[in-house]
Formats: sequence, C-alpha cells, structure tokens
Amino acid sequence: MSPHELRNVRPGDALPEVAETIERMDLVRYAGASGDFNPIHWNDEVAKAVGLPGVIAHGMYSMGIAARMVTGWAGDPAAIRRLKVRFSAMIEPGQTLTAKGEVAEVDGGRVLVRFHAEDEKGEKVLSKGEAELEL
Repeated sequence: MSPHELRNVRPGDALPEVAETIERMDLVRYAGASGDFNPIHWNDEVAKAVGLPGVIAHGMYSMGIAARMVTGWAGDPAAIRRLKVRFSAMIEPGQTLTAKGEVAEVDGGRVLVRFHAEDEKGEKVLSKGEAELEL
C-alpha cells in the first residue's frame, strides 16, 4: 500500500475477503512445512479414536488464511507487527473457510485490523482476530 493510499485508510474500511476450501492434501502439505505431523490432521481413524468427527485442519493453517487476507490488503507481509486470534471451532476438509476483516484504528502509519474467519454455515472458526500493521 502506498503512502497515498494509507492516507485514505479509515476505521470501518472492509478488507477484501479471502475464501479457501480446505483440502486434505493442503493439510498434508502444511504438516510437512510446519513439522506438525499430529495424525488428527491426516488420519481419520486416529482423529475418530480421540472423539473428533474425522480429520481436522491445523489451527495455524486456518490462521494463515486470515493472515493472507491481511497481508494481501496491506501489500507487504513485513507490515504485520503483531497477529493474534482465538481458535473457536474446527474446520474439516471439504469445508470452505472465509476470512473477513475491517480497519479498527488508524494512528499515523499504525493500523489495527480486526478479523474473524467462518465456515460456510457462518460458524466462527477464528474469532477475536487482531493484526497490528505498520504501513
């Protein structure tokens, strides 16, 4: 985002939504990239044995989708100074996760974005998300 565009950022401005359908292969790739090989993320038998409906996505994978929304809007991943979120619900392969956010505060070049991510039924998978950016 250029300095000229930053001058136009106002509280209440919506960020462009990011929606992604979670695929099992994405979870396998994420496990390899993150080193998190917990079998609840790739093995239905293990997931069901611990009381889950089946394989579930990594919470950090879901957070990554929301972070992609924030950095896409900001135009620079290095703009993020702080990112936090509450993991509220599980999301399974085949479901679509949609991240939504808006500008909450602007103070000079510091921008606070609040966001959440929900499944196709509107259930919040991520809640109370905040990203502090320096633009």
